[in-house]
Amino acid sequence: MIISVTEENYLKAIYALSQSETGKIPNFSIANSLEINPATVTEMLRKLSDKKWIDYSRSGGATLTHEGKQFALKVIRKHRLWETFLVQKMDFRWDEVHEVAEQLEHIQSEKLLDHLDKFLGYPKFDPHGDPIPDANGNLPATTACLLSICKAGDKKKFVAVANHTQSFLQFLDKIEFRIQDTIEIEEINEFDKSMFVLLNGKKQTVFSLEVTNGLMVI
Repeated sequence: MIISVTEENYLKAIYALSQSETGKIPNFSIANSLEINPATVTEMLRKLSDKKWIDYSRSGGATLTHEGKQFALKVIRKHRLWETFLVQKMDFRWDEVHEVAEQLEHIQSEKLLDHLDKFLGYPKFDPHGDPIPDANGNLPATTACLLSICKAGDKKKFVAVANHTQSFLQFLDKIEFRIQDTIEIEEINEFDKSMFVLLNGKKQTVFSLEVTNGLMVI
């Protein structure tokens, strides 16, 4: 089945939105995610519906069908494998890889993707800690949660970012806090929910609520 770059972007966007929104995804959410005109969204959603990749109504919004979800997961798989390749093999920083992977994720060769996966040693998570779907669209299980919902006295391991912005990733680099590092919550400020934390058992610092909402831990 031939699928265009634009169609892949729509399916990936709907999948991403479905992870944080319940029910059908409204047109304006898709438009905001893709940074395009809502009128353009309506036309494309009709096309995706005609191809049976989404269930769509103009008043209700869109949800992925099983086939649409598989297409979306395939694009996500390609994106995260390419990010892993760029960081591990090409010496890119984790704050540099998103835009490059956005271009590479639309390569259609299944053979290339399979070889890339094998070459990387079949990774389960990308450099940002996001799970990589396998060839069948299955995601590895994770029990990670936001640091912001943890309690004083908890000892956790940093495993992924929830905030993928370049500025946030650069902030974590600046304080030398990396995936797999440990964090112990010493105190939580009742007023603004900022946390006094101990990083890797030795470095004391304060994380704002914005920071703790950007870190996934186990």
